Amino acid sequence: MMRALWSAASGMKTQQDNMDVVAHNLANVNTYGDKKVRAEFHDLLYQTLRPAGADSGADSQYPTGLQIGLGDRLAATQRIFTQGNLQTTGNPTDIAIEGEGFFRIEMPDGTIAYTRDGSFKLDSTRRMVTTDGYPLADNITLEQDATSDSITIAQTGAVSDVVNGQTNQVGQITLARFVNPAGLTAIGHNLFMESEASGPPLEGNPGDDGAGRLQQSVLEMSNVQVVEEMVNMIVAQRAYESDAKAITTSDSMLEIANGLKR
Repeated sequence: MMRALWSAASGMKTQQDNMDVVAHNLANVNTYGDKKVRAEFHDLLYQTLRPAGADSGADSQYPTGLQIGLGDRLAATQRIFTQGNLQTTGNPTDIAIEGEGFFRIEMPDGTIAYTRDGSFKLDSTRRMVTTDGYPLADNITLEQDATSDSITIAQTGAVSDVVNGQTNQVGQITLARFVNPAGLTAIGHNLFMESEASGPPLEGNPGDDGAGRLQQSVLEMSNVQVVEEMVNMIVAQRAYESDAKAITTSDSMLEIANGLKR
């Protein structure tokens, strides 16, 4: 059986995975703080018919080897943490991180998750929470008579409100940075969890030790570029077609070989 059949089949499967990644990126083009994913590929094993440097004669060697590849596979999906575009919203509880860092979110089981989505709200107890109701780990809670319109969030993370004309600081937002943010584990809901690959979080105030600064009434949009993803889609489609053509061509060659004996 021709090796090209299996090599081309692995290529078609890889391009299906590639298309899944492109579709995911396009689906999240309007997701706040979303980071695009890049599919990365590896070639598979090689069948070595003759190693490089093998003797070709009494005093000579082959300068190159003779190897036939067996296709490729999806090796990794890397998340690209470049800055997304910033969009002014006018909502005082919206916060964008300009630079590196993640908001720290307290999960129901007490663990800490991380996000770039700064579309926070106030719950019934005046805590700042995510869209799913998970509070900031910094426990930012407004005073009893304060409203969302009275919130002031400094670039350094200090949160203040105004009650009866008096300004009071009610908390401090801290950010977490990671040596390898691409190693974070995505758990959905715009949240990430620490992993062995990401390393432990480096926590600090915004603007300190390389952490980004906060921008109030601004949201970070997805860093997915629609035009770039459309080009990736075209490349994946053409590669898929080429692999399919390699299969049909191999089949035609086998048909010719089977027809030699009538």
